Amino acid sequence: MDTGPLLLTVVVAAALVFAFTNGFHDAANAVATSVATGALRPYAAVALSAVLNFAGAFLSLKVAATVAEGIVDSRVITLPVVFAGLMGGMLWNLVTWYLGMPSSSSHALVGGLVGTAFVAVGASAVKGMGVVSVVLLPALLSPVAAALVAGSGSWAVRWVTRGVPAGTRERGFRAGQIGSASLVALAHGANDAQKTMGVIMLALVTGGAVGAGEAPAGWVVVSSAAAMAAGTFFGGWRIIRTVGWGLVRIRGAEGFTAESGTAALVLVASDSGFPLSTTQVCCGSVVGAGIHQGVSRVRWRVVAELAGVWLVTSPGAAALGALVWWGARWVGGIQGVGLMFVLALVAAFWFYVAADLRPVNASNVNAERVGRRMKWEEA
Repeated sequence: MDTGPLLLTVVVAAALVFAFTNGFHDAANAVATSVATGALRPYAAVALSAVLNFAGAFLSLKVAATVAEGIVDSRVITLPVVFAGLMGGMLWNLVTWYLGMPSSSSHALVGGLVGTAFVAVGASAVKGMGVVSVVLLPALLSPVAAALVAGSGSWAVRWVTRGVPAGTRERGFRAGQIGSASLVALAHGANDAQKTMGVIMLALVTGGAVGAGEAPAGWVVVSSAAAMAAGTFFGGWRIIRTVGWGLVRIRGAEGFTAESGTAALVLVASDSGFPLSTTQVCCGSVVGAGIHQGVSRVRWRVVAELAGVWLVTSPGAAALGALVWWGARWVGGIQGVGLMFVLALVAAFWFYVAADLRPVNASNVNAERVGRRMKWEEA
């Protein structure tokens, strides 16, 4: 296939579209509990999150290096492979957003890249140890660690504030949530925006525009951060409602500890270069904090549904990426990549129109959940 400047431009554009879907898909990680408890108004929450997501992207570049060099071999893959992997991750984000399920954008991206590289080149294109050490193991451990941290934090803050009147305590924790939600947004930018930077750098290395191991240029950092911040501002209200109300009815103290625990774990992972799933950390923290109210207060059926979605995220994105790659290969050349890009954007528009038939927005995001299949109605 053609690997000229036009194809490279299309791949970079695809990466920025993925970053946009990452932003609105994962907006819930920073704002869901604050919106659910009333600590922040919905639009104020997503605006604050968007600004801090953008700022967080400049804190570190270690995760970008991991994504660019530690998952697939840039020496043997091609630009169409990178493109198809991005589209697999993007389409999975859209499917799960439509269903209101907070799946991992990180695992969707990694699954798309790995699956496409495997079918296009073979197992030699996948760095198996890198996938296991920086993706699979953190995926298994991070929700548990988050639940333990948030659960311990909830117990500690309740014990420390046991003599404070309930109303005063709740108002204080809601005010504290403004700061803790800000930290989560900053941490999300520090981790997730770098994944797009890493993929753009992978594309630039694959296309011969830069050498392996080079740090992302300024335009890569700024464009990735801006795309994700823009997506965050649009607000993934469907997922915000699931995280804020679907797992457990969160209160101010639990919201504060869940957000604080999420921010701490994600910032540590970013500094260590791990592309952690902020979605899994956030949901683990919410469940861990909610258990403090009583095990029966957690909606375990929803937790089980989320766990099922998490298990199929990487394989699902891999399958979608493989389909995009086969479609582009069948047509051939830049025309095939261009056609698949257009079809992916058409699919995105269809999901938007279909979701608008049963809208979830800032006005009804705090409505109660009813039923077992993520069906909702306004309170």
